[in-house]
Amino acid sequence: MKKIFLNICLLLTTFSLMSFNSVAATKASKIEENTKIQVAILLDTSGSMDGLIEQAKSRLWNIVNTLTTLKYSGKTPTIEIALYEYGNDGIAAEKNYIRQVAPLTTDLDLISEKLFSLRTNGGSEYCGAVISDATKELKWDDGKNNMKLVYICGNEGFNQGPIQYKEAISEALKKGIYIHTIFCGNQNDGIQLLWKDGADVAQGKYFNINSNETIRYIVTPYDVRINELNIKINATYIGYGAEGEMKKMNQAVQDKNAESISVANITERAVSKSKAVYTNTNWDLVDRVKADSTALLKIKPEELPEELKGKSATEIKTIVAEKTKERETIQKEISELAKQRQAYIDAEAKKENTKDDLGNAISNSIIELAKTKNYTQEKK
Repeated sequence: MKKIFLNICLLLTTFSLMSFNSVAATKASKIEENTKIQVAILLDTSGSMDGLIEQAKSRLWNIVNTLTTLKYSGKTPTIEIALYEYGNDGIAAEKNYIRQVAPLTTDLDLISEKLFSLRTNGGSEYCGAVISDATKELKWDDGKNNMKLVYICGNEGFNQGPIQYKEAISEALKKGIYIHTIFCGNQNDGIQLLWKDGADVAQGKYFNINSNETIRYIVTPYDVRINELNIKINATYIGYGAEGEMKKMNQAVQDKNAESISVANITERAVSKSKAVYTNTNWDLVDRVKADSTALLKIKPEELPEELKGKSATEIKTIVAEKTKERETIQKEISELAKQRQAYIDAEAKKENTKDDLGNAISNSIIELAKTKNYTQEKK
């Protein structure tokens, strides 16, 4: 009897340990799967902010590439970016001259498209109101290992408008959102206009930049080859569904937009496209099948692009597999060249006295916060 009792106890103990380990593994898996870096950029688009908009266009892909260097538990987190404009007289007064340009999204081409569509116009800049809108309207994830960041940029008094900035910041902090302020002008002016106080209250960082200063780019020996590969990588995308063709065309448009800024900027974008963060599962078959191996069984014949219509399931599967392999080969080469390119840029940058601009302010603060949340950083 005693032996039977001991065996029962052993079985119960084993079962309990298995259950505990299973629950722990599930929780750990969920944390890893849900780890996100969410960044909302709030841009003052009043009449004096043309330079700020140009800096944002110039630095978008550099910021993205900085984000891709961060890892949590060895894995790249999901990256979502949102965009707001405020202080623009083209927006209704009852909206406090604020517009959500793009929600938190992984669609980086959408962010680029919306950013290049911004135009300045007059303005009453209500910092508290736009922080409040971003806090309430965006879908912030609750994962404890997530990074949730707001960057507000402008040059007028931080305390203007119907919503007090301290109240708006208090609500943001309850959601674990860190707010950083970027004043476009002299450092002391930003302090007097309460931009530093806003950052202090928000447990964030205060920066000041010269928004009218043109970004200086370092041209490298690797840019030409990376951009040749960028053209090749575009050919590996297979649009599907109602938006497939349009989204593929937009991909090319955003290449042109980046190129219109500088050779270095289109190169930064090409580097982003070699990373896991640049994913287009909602319109590209290669990304869709990579995320879901059964995707081809779910897509209706009418959702296929013209080049795949009339082909057998086996033929389509073969074509997607070939494009996948081709893209991975191109991405690998871009990634290797990007490391050499960054080493060249770092060496050249040491010869200069680099000043803060919008990109540097955002990138540096992201890296600093990431370290406090146990993220690790790899080289670009």
